[in-house]
Amino acid sequence: MDVGLLSRIQFGLTIGFHYIFPPLSIGLGLILVIMEGTYLRTKNSLYHEMTRFWVKIFGLIFALGAATGIVMEFQFGTNWATYSRFVGDVFGSALAAEGIFAFFLESGFLAILLFGWDRVSARMHFVATVMVALGAHFSAIWIVVANSWQQTPAGHHIVGMGETARAEIVDFWQMLLNPSTLDRVSHVFMGAWQAGAFFVLSVSAFYLLRKKHLDFARASMKIALIVALVGSLGQLATGHMSARTVAVTQPAKLAAFEGHYPASAPAGMYLFGWVDDEQGKTTGLQIPGFLSWLVYFDAAAPVTGLEAFPPNDRPPVNPVFQSYHLMVGIGMILIALALGGLFFWWRRRLFEMTWFLWIFVFSVLLPQIANQMGWFSAEVGRQPWIVYGLLRTAEGVSKSVTPGDVIASIVMFLLVYILLFILFIYHLNEKIQRGPEAPVAAEGHRT
Repeated sequence: MDVGLLSRIQFGLTIGFHYIFPPLSIGLGLILVIMEGTYLRTKNSLYHEMTRFWVKIFGLIFALGAATGIVMEFQFGTNWATYSRFVGDVFGSALAAEGIFAFFLESGFLAILLFGWDRVSARMHFVATVMVALGAHFSAIWIVVANSWQQTPAGHHIVGMGETARAEIVDFWQMLLNPSTLDRVSHVFMGAWQAGAFFVLSVSAFYLLRKKHLDFARASMKIALIVALVGSLGQLATGHMSARTVAVTQPAKLAAFEGHYPASAPAGMYLFGWVDDEQGKTTGLQIPGFLSWLVYFDAAAPVTGLEAFPPNDRPPVNPVFQSYHLMVGIGMILIALALGGLFFWWRRRLFEMTWFLWIFVFSVLLPQIANQMGWFSAEVGRQPWIVYGLLRTAEGVSKSVTPGDVIASIVMFLLVYILLFILFIYHLNEKIQRGPEAPVAAEGHRT
């Protein structure tokens, strides 16, 4: 097999596994701030109990996220040497900022968050919780900035030629606020809030079904439902804004999202379908003119299609089409679940509706699948470019790596990640089965 394809599979495997954890830590960090802030305001020991329980879960998730994230940075040097040389001066600033302003902030206060309950005041512990949550959000910002620059490069010039060419920053703020940064950061945040909220909903519903920790589960579910609704509606809004940006900056990607082939014609939006790339044809259930309306607020406005680009400048259409529509479909389901949960809560029926609680138990998988499909759509939809319009993916691969080397590393990573995932599920299940501690009074904090 081709080294480039194998290296992409390897990187997709490692980042896909890693990306299970950061959205959970970001979303759960926000929920921890709400829970502990509510405790400080009300002095209700139930919220103190909730915070202590979810902090333990957060610590486990943070540890796995940190451990799995390190691997990807090494892959830049081992598998993508030409790419690393090209983007190093740009990525260096963003990744350094992520380490200084995000990871150090998050990890520095994490010890107080995990072990400071009886050693610092309640307010100081809350400050640590806020700092950890901010650190998790800041980490996402800088990683997305680096990735967004690959999608929509700005604020740079090219030095050198051929394999020695590299991008240098000439305007840091243009690099930072490149055309896709704000849309993509906000979209990632909403997906992370969904992941955290539906995780809390899942565990809370499990307790309600088992008739365990009932007050704890009801209170956790109420907070998580509000965050789930904000994240789900926010995901819809930020996704729309991001798609409008893609229409301008990466029109081939948007055309692949909807399987739109005519070079310039009004475009509908498919609810589902199948793309025959050889025939240049998409079949399925379509709302005519709706993509044109979403992008330009005019159903008759032409949208640039795949035929406007040479075949070697088009992404693989059907995989992008399917992953994008799966992401959108799950997003709509999550909105319906959040609205349904709040409606039944308002009607005072939610906590007794066994069938709906079972849906919540398994709903924890949906944000994870949607987040994975979103990244797949964004990254595969950028192909054949590793840096859009500047460097092709095939040109970024290390020259000294052999297919055998990459296959061996893929097998090794698979074995290690399977083991890590088994250990994660084991310890997560152990903590959930044990449940929250007995309620503790405010004296658990120093004054």
